Amino acid sequence: MTPDGKAPAGRAPARSGPDGKAPVGWAPARSGPDGRAPAGRVPPPGVHGGDGARLAAALGIPPGEVLDLSASLNPFAPDVARLAARHLGDLRRYPDPADATAALAGAIGVDPDRVLLTAGGSEAIRLVAAELGGSVEEPEFALHPRSGGPRWRSNPHNPTGRLAPEGELAGVWDEAFYPIATGTWTRGDNAAVVVGSLTKVFACPGLRIGYVLAEPDLLRRVAARQARWAVGGLGCALVPELLETAELPAWRDRIAEARSELWTLLSAHGLDPQPSDANWLLCASARGLRERLALGAVAVRDCTSFGLPGWARVAVPDAAGLERLAHALGSTAP
Repeated sequence: MTPDGKAPAGRAPARSGPDGKAPVGWAPARSGPDGRAPAGRVPPPGVHGGDGARLAAALGIPPGEVLDLSASLNPFAPDVARLAARHLGDLRRYPDPADATAALAGAIGVDPDRVLLTAGGSEAIRLVAAELGGSVEEPEFALHPRSGGPRWRSNPHNPTGRLAPEGELAGVWDEAFYPIATGTWTRGDNAAVVVGSLTKVFACPGLRIGYVLAEPDLLRRVAARQARWAVGGLGCALVPELLETAELPAWRDRIAEARSELWTLLSAHGLDPQPSDANWLLCASARGLRERLALGAVAVRDCTSFGLPGWARVAVPDAAGLERLAHALGSTAP
């Protein structure tokens, strides 16, 4: 079965290049004479993934040499660094989110008074949680409130990756990954609040651009809790251009194809990947996987923080990343 419940498509990628060498760009982590990582060199997993930089520091290699599959980002996003370079002059000015807000509202198809830009999805969650509180059904994303109040539901669900069925209700939807899972910006449940994250869609978590969608009266109360200039000038300037590059249906389709190839690879190694609609796969038989892959400078998400010890979440990579992951899996058999 594939992650979509269909017959597997494609084949597992080769574990090396045509000359028998490791794929271009692959850099092994430094290890001891027995092939294991030196004691203390693999850092413990972070609560929210994104462990690549810490792993690189622990292994003594540049961050760019780590394949960070602990952070589930769009593997087919545009080169945000290149786009941002044209807006560096905005670092000298106080930010004004008006144009970026209008651009995002237009892309989503709502009035601007229903959109609030935030400093990443985490701020969107914090602001809404402070206003409304919230409750979840475990397992669920750790930043969602558990203080009592409306039901919060990530869609697709984090960590399983499954989309909510039609008719399921929630008071707050976390749609950080919804656009690249479905090819549309939002499910369109106007009775609910939505929190989202452009930095997942455009693979730029360092930029910190999130948003809240809500009816205007509630949004004004949420906005009143936000610090002035919460979203930086570079982000405000870049959002309209980023939105012009968005190819949500194409990204959805490419991610689905890459997810199927990842499913084939992980299944071949006995990791028991679960069905998913998202840009990651949750593996049920992954005890020790994170530590093993660190030998090849590959980071995956340990799921103990979700209450799932022995499970791991692996982000969908691009073709080069899949080749490198295959090499690391083949080089670090249990």
